[in-house]
Amino acid sequence: MCGITGVWWRRSVNSDASRAQLQAMCTALSHRGPDDAGLWIEDAVGLGHRRLSIVDLSPLGHQPMASSDERFVICFNGEVFNHDALRAELSRAGHVFRGSSDTEVMLAAIREWGLEKAVRRFIGMFAFALWDRHERALHLVRDRLGIKPLYVARSVDGDVIFGSELKSLMAHHGFSRRVSQNALSEYMRYGYVPAPLTMFADAMKLLPGHIMTLSDQHASLTSYAYWTLEAVASEGAKSRLGSDERAIEIELDELLRDAVRLRMLADVPLGAFLSGGIDSSLVVALMQAQTGQAVKTFTIGFEEARFDESAYARDIANHLGTEHTEQRVTAAEAQAVIPQLPIMFDEPMADASQIPTYLVSALARSRVTVALSGDGGDELFGGYARYGTASRGWARLKALPKPFGYAGEALLRGMAGLPMPAATGRRLRRMAAVVKAHSFPELYRQFVVTAPKSERLLFQQDAQHDCLLSLMARMPHRSDREQMMFVDTAMYLPDDLLTKLDRTSMAVGLEGRVPLLDHRVVEFAWRLEPTQRQNKRLLRAVLGRYVPRSLYERPKMGFEVPIGTWLRGPLREWADDLLDPHAVRTGGLLDSKTVSQAWRAHLDGSGDEPHLIWSTLALEAWRRHWNAHV
Repeated sequence: MCGITGVWWRRSVNSDASRAQLQAMCTALSHRGPDDAGLWIEDAVGLGHRRLSIVDLSPLGHQPMASSDERFVICFNGEVFNHDALRAELSRAGHVFRGSSDTEVMLAAIREWGLEKAVRRFIGMFAFALWDRHERALHLVRDRLGIKPLYVARSVDGDVIFGSELKSLMAHHGFSRRVSQNALSEYMRYGYVPAPLTMFADAMKLLPGHIMTLSDQHASLTSYAYWTLEAVASEGAKSRLGSDERAIEIELDELLRDAVRLRMLADVPLGAFLSGGIDSSLVVALMQAQTGQAVKTFTIGFEEARFDESAYARDIANHLGTEHTEQRVTAAEAQAVIPQLPIMFDEPMADASQIPTYLVSALARSRVTVALSGDGGDELFGGYARYGTASRGWARLKALPKPFGYAGEALLRGMAGLPMPAATGRRLRRMAAVVKAHSFPELYRQFVVTAPKSERLLFQQDAQHDCLLSLMARMPHRSDREQMMFVDTAMYLPDDLLTKLDRTSMAVGLEGRVPLLDHRVVEFAWRLEPTQRQNKRLLRAVLGRYVPRSLYERPKMGFEVPIGTWLRGPLREWADDLLDPHAVRTGGLLDSKTVSQAWRAHLDGSGDEPHLIWSTLALEAWRRHWNAHV
């Protein structure tokens, strides 16, 4: 796990100045790679690397790395977990290896099979830059599910710049910090910025499963797909696994065991996050089943009982016999993380679970360098309660004549205006937005937006494009459940959950691995019938082979913190400063009057929308720290 960055300068450059600029971009990523650093410059191209040593700790793993024939130079972030098998095959084909790193195997694979064919054979998580010295072409590549990030931009001088995080691009003197209005609207809707957008107008995220090839520094920043979830869904519908769930369960168990086994390969201490839920418990159970040593597991608990899952994690750890480390976090310790968030996440993110994710990452890093996580189970195997609620709601709603929908919306909004608990009013406003939906995608959108009409807080509103609706439009003839899982896997998973895991773990120099997102598991899941993906039925069946059902059959808990209560209490002074009307007005992103009204309503309990307020605060904290502007 590492940080990568680079520049393709538009003009001939002064070597000292170029090296200093590239060094600054690389230094901005030092937290991602505390063990080693490297720069490579040739003509107008420069690559920078920060290394967190995981496999082959020797200098033979140093990057940027050249291929044995000197044609290719690579700068790589991530892991190719099947590199041992590929190494054996390539050795038989005549390739000779100096060290044991997966980076060297990647270069040999690209020489042997070509870039795209090689990438298709990689099992792993990766984002890398490959410079072809013969063709004078720069290739930027991102893994299939978007586990590892890669940002690309063109500077005001015309330079092509890229990096693992936006902060490396911002270290380039020509990077524009002008905010994208489209991204701003999407952020206020969903609490994160969907790819390919970034919060900066002149930068983009390389989409998951895509390759960008630039033949010169003037080329347009366009990419093509070598793997898409849409194609996987289409192929899965043509080759269903059948109705024998016992046989499917056995096959899934074997596949998951292999995915976990590959991700246990490391030359450094390794462990796992354990919440006590289905996904993390399954990952830990499969780890423990394949090693003769006690797996190191980590969980955090909270003082507030309704947010604390630590007892469930402890029960699972005791049953499996793991070496369990548990830390009880006070509210003050959790709140102390908040000022670091704009630095950690260099575009705004309003998922407050970033706080406990950072805390458990820091706890794990005190004992290990790699930690496995259970991310992906909900999206692949139908774990969110909203899937069933939305599907049932649409079945009822579409059976009603349209006038009933409009009348229902008016009635619910009227009821929401009556004196009642704020939480009840919030639910009624969401229901009002749901009942007026004209299509299933519109209905599902209301289940996942930050708040109804959240864009109203923006100074300039631009609601013409919506990434979620565009994605769901690609699945018009699939079941409601498949449409929801598709959009969550394509958008929410990489741009919220995996971004959160990447930034919080990398902030403490920890590598997070996600075995449930092995692309073979993803392809397997899409071969299941929609009914077989309800409520993680098959994952539960596999977990039942290792853990008694009594230890995990319980209502799902989110990885959350009581952010609404904190904002009225110990965080109020911090929030008051960020939401100062003059400061908000000067920033130019938000409408100061509407923001002030929402903040006062939250404080007096009349319009309690804690996630909307948190989104606003995260945006303003980010704008101030990074000096972003309209």
